[in-house]
Amino acid sequence: MKQLLNTLYVMTQGAYLSLDHETVKVEVEGKVQMQVPLHHIGTVVTMGNVMISPFFFGKCADEGRAVVILDRNGRFKCRMVGKTSGNVLLRQAQYEAVRDKEKSASIARNMVAGKVKNARQVLLRSARESDASDDVEALRRAAGILADALFHLKDSTNIDHVRGLEGESASAYFHVFDRMVKEADRPTFTMKGRNRRPPLDPINGLLSFLYTLLLSDCISAVEGVGLDSQMGFLHALRPGRPSLGLDLMEEFRSVLADRLALTLINRRQITGKDFEVRPGGATYLNDDGRKTVVVAYQKRKQDEFHHPVLDEQVPFGLLPHVQARLLARHLRGDLEAYTPVLYS
Repeated sequence: MKQLLNTLYVMTQGAYLSLDHETVKVEVEGKVQMQVPLHHIGTVVTMGNVMISPFFFGKCADEGRAVVILDRNGRFKCRMVGKTSGNVLLRQAQYEAVRDKEKSASIARNMVAGKVKNARQVLLRSARESDASDDVEALRRAAGILADALFHLKDSTNIDHVRGLEGESASAYFHVFDRMVKEADRPTFTMKGRNRRPPLDPINGLLSFLYTLLLSDCISAVEGVGLDSQMGFLHALRPGRPSLGLDLMEEFRSVLADRLALTLINRRQITGKDFEVRPGGATYLNDDGRKTVVVAYQKRKQDEFHHPVLDEQVPFGLLPHVQARLLARHLRGDLEAYTPVLYS
């Protein structure tokens, strides 16, 4: 299962991936830059103008190894997987749960509760570490709004009410997000609300890129246990939307993406020079910025977390896969409820 931690990111423009016996070979301008045993790789993610040989594609499909294609800005383009796998009875149980309004709302409620509680922990931790009284007050006020949302979530049985509480919590959280950035760096990383498609400032550009990486891991997790990534409980069903992948990602946003973004900014590993502004104001990480973030994200996935349900240490990179399995067990009827990851 450790293999699931190993994602190969290829960002060099013009690179070519091919299969050499049981290794993947990466060439740039005809020169071999690296060669990695295939069994060490769980997922391949390419960004921009990266070519892949048909034989390598076929090998990944045969062995259930996902290949994710992103554009140079980190926006998702497509994902290649092999033939449909998993237990058809599990997917049938998933579809029945989606149609069952009470059960669907229960799963969505627990996912949102995990998201809100984890986001609240991030706010409170930043409030404890801050020396500015104005920031402490604003962060604690936002944490209070999230605590109120948690109180109302526990008895909610209506999916629209659950979504409403999630939206209110996210609005309060992002309203004070740049309060967690060191004051000296706020002129560069001021956040005027959450925006995307396209992101309009550096902090939103950084978050959007991290969320893209995280979503890819969550889609791999739900499909890896045999679930349908498009049949979610919290996010509305739309053609082509990986609703269940988005559902699963919610409880990990603050833990795996937001805290990493704040760390990179506050340690000045990411600065204003790591972004480029396009016509119209779209703001994206440049090549150097993307490389810095990918390395930090992979390193973060190696850190361990004590999982309260399993009662053992689990690397952060495996948490989506563990949670997907817990969701599958709940859908089969082996667990009474879906329990989200709660970080403290």
